[in-house]
Amino acid sequence: MPELSVLDLSPIVEGGNAAQSLANTLDLARHAERLGYKRYWLAEHHNMPGIASAATSVVIAHVAAGTRTIRVGAGGIMLPNHAPLVIAEQFGTLAALHPGRIDLGIGRAPGTDMLTAHALRRNLEGGADNFPRDVVELMGYFQPAADGQRVHAVPGEGEQVPVWILGSSLYGAQLAAMLGLPYAFASHFAPAELDHALEIYRSRFQPSEHLDKPHVMLGLNVVAAPTDAEAATLFTSLQQAFVNLRSGRPGKLPPPVEGYADALEPSARAILGQALSCAIVGSADTVRQGLDAFARRTAADELMITAQVFDHSARVRSFEILADVQRSLAQAA
Repeated sequence: MPELSVLDLSPIVEGGNAAQSLANTLDLARHAERLGYKRYWLAEHHNMPGIASAATSVVIAHVAAGTRTIRVGAGGIMLPNHAPLVIAEQFGTLAALHPGRIDLGIGRAPGTDMLTAHALRRNLEGGADNFPRDVVELMGYFQPAADGQRVHAVPGEGEQVPVWILGSSLYGAQLAAMLGLPYAFASHFAPAELDHALEIYRSRFQPSEHLDKPHVMLGLNVVAAPTDAEAATLFTSLQQAFVNLRSGRPGKLPPPVEGYADALEPSARAILGQALSCAIVGSADTVRQGLDAFARRTAADELMITAQVFDHSARVRSFEILADVQRSLAQAA
């Protein structure tokens, strides 16, 4: 049974604010640590009214300082938005503050619209096209200093921060395989290329000083509740948010609406059916069956669980139910 981790977008709910969202993030991280989740990752998004983790490194520091043992990291940092040296210094600082607990997942998308990407970078030349070179440069800053090296990441140099390649297409799979790095696929919102990406990564993987064999982590939506009906209702918050985003109306995470998907037009239902097909929603028994089937089909080494649930207590309860399910499956294996 693959190990489980948490991906938190630090959702800002309707009627809420960023301060409450960030407080909820730390509370959920502490629960995840107690429940035995392996990692707690946060994602970089910009100009999103419903996401409080834009300053991802800062939120990681907040979570790491408030926990003791769980690994904390980025899922991910959108590297084209930043100079590699800046990210090396940020994550070198995090690693110095919290030794052995910091992960750095990096992606090549901007995590926003192009207008906001321009506001972030001022100059869009290169950008994603330079991603492989920027990844290698970034990783170089974490190595011990070489003779004659003139630019150093301080802190960062010699920290050996684990780097993951993130992706939602085949590009990241190819790059992660070529560099011999662990690979995290965003199947929780872009599952179309999942099977093909896994095949490419595993078949083309080249062992490296970082990793001797392929290591895959897959994003998965899981909403668990005492009953299937309650879980389905909780899941409608994410469904609404996704339809709003795809319709050009991003906003705060809305409260659940019973029967929401049934009232949608066929085109909107099709969008949800495709984008959120990697989702397990239901009671403990339903989640157990779905989790076991997904793990067997993909042979993932780890699963990165996300749950965009409006009510924080229901969100915590979902992760508690899932942890119990995972333990029972591991014992039965």
